[in-house]
Amino acid sequence: MEQERVPVLVVGGGYAGLSAALLLAWREIPVMLVERHQSTSIQPKAFGVGPRAVELLRPVPGIEEALSDIWAGVGDNMRIAIAKDLADPDPHMIISDEREELAFLATLTPTVIVGAPQAEIERVLRHHAEELGADLRFGTELVSLEQDEDGVTARIRTAGGERLVRADYVVAADGYRSPLRGLLGVPTSGKGELGRMCSIMFDADLAGLVREREVTLWYLQNETFTGAIVTGTGVGAHVLAVNLAEGESEADFTDERCVELVRIATARPGLDVRLLDRTTFPLAHVVADSYRAGRVFFARDAAHTMPPTGGQGGSTALQDGCDLAWRLWLVITGQAGPAFLDTYDAERRPIGTMTADAQLANLGVRMPLAARAGYPEPLEDPVGALLGHRYHSTAILDEPGDDGSILEDPRVPNGRPGSRAPHVVLDWEGQRISTIDLFGSGFVLLADKEAGQVWTDAGRLVKERLGVQLTRLLVGEELVDVEGCWRERYGVSGGGAVLVRPDGYVAWRSPDPDPDPGTTLERVMRQILSR
Repeated sequence: MEQERVPVLVVGGGYAGLSAALLLAWREIPVMLVERHQSTSIQPKAFGVGPRAVELLRPVPGIEEALSDIWAGVGDNMRIAIAKDLADPDPHMIISDEREELAFLATLTPTVIVGAPQAEIERVLRHHAEELGADLRFGTELVSLEQDEDGVTARIRTAGGERLVRADYVVAADGYRSPLRGLLGVPTSGKGELGRMCSIMFDADLAGLVREREVTLWYLQNETFTGAIVTGTGVGAHVLAVNLAEGESEADFTDERCVELVRIATARPGLDVRLLDRTTFPLAHVVADSYRAGRVFFARDAAHTMPPTGGQGGSTALQDGCDLAWRLWLVITGQAGPAFLDTYDAERRPIGTMTADAQLANLGVRMPLAARAGYPEPLEDPVGALLGHRYHSTAILDEPGDDGSILEDPRVPNGRPGSRAPHVVLDWEGQRISTIDLFGSGFVLLADKEAGQVWTDAGRLVKERLGVQLTRLLVGEELVDVEGCWRERYGVSGGGAVLVRPDGYVAWRSPDPDPDPGTTLERVMRQILSR
């Protein structure tokens, strides 16, 4: 049987799989993606990409502009509520004006939330990944997989037959039931399957019920059904998702019944409805007990299946894929040791669990009171969680007294190791940029101008000695601190330095000058990179 060779095999062509393939291809790591469906989804599915996911994607030329163009074609605002139907005169508003409630993000990141449907975003990710040389094979199914000390052998099947693929590593983004997770015996935790929903994609004239250029998400509770309706999707359609009663299946949702459900949801008995598509999907809360099994790494629903309530499932999946890409790149290119890959589970699993629990809590709030028993409480600051995640692993050198928290308030940035590197406005040769613009392609050593060339010289020596991609920059000279807040936000005094990872997280810092910066920096880099 014919065998192909590739450093990374990605299984699954959704958010996590596509983002992993995109960022690997951008870093010039050959990657193959297999997806059993013939193309990306036509259902809108998840809506919105949070600012953190956009930060991770934006180093790829053209990707942020393409995502912004999608959002510009959809709308510029979102409302979320709990209601009886779209005509409910007194809906319980969860978000009345997204622009107003999230306006503070402009002071924390140069990116924006992109409130576009998953189907359109997947199309953009696929296009850019293929342009960069990723080998994306839709209509291709993974049949089997075996691991050994040196790699993974996978059997894949297309309409033309079967073939073998030999890979160093596998990204398993193969869904909620994850055949790979089952094959490798990875246990899971959580409340399990909570029910199923039927997603009805339809077209209808909703003038007078919804606002132009606004995405409307209404959680519906009425005498006939519970579910949700989304309008203003930007794909020429609206979506009604209805909870299935016990014993029901997709077959119970006939055309006639779907039309009637849409009419009830919109409170327009005579509404002319054109059905476009329907599918069923599980509503579940399942978290893998490990994100790694040998050379296989789990992402998206294979790692953390969560209810859609809260809208962070898609962004979390995108972050998983981007996160795996830079870690695999470091190891495959020899910049990091193999043990460095353990940091993916150490850092991302606590965040995935917290996010899944938060989404479950949001579901409880949106359910009838009698059905909420046993559900956790929502996050105290769900908006702060958009940019406030913290990591702890061997790839982060925690400072003495660190509280070990995995969530902090990003509105009060402090630059401590394990936190996302804060946004600071800089002037670079007359051009206004953000510190966020400096991150993505490799490690960055930001040094205070009072250190002179001491830190940048140390960085050059360490870069040559270890063969790592490390950019050295002085804040206050070539990079002008426009607002005078660099030292405060990054927690350094004159002569200090901060080491930022490719994902834009602070790995280590020296708040003050160091008597032997070269030795210190080499020790730090070796420890962080598991060398």
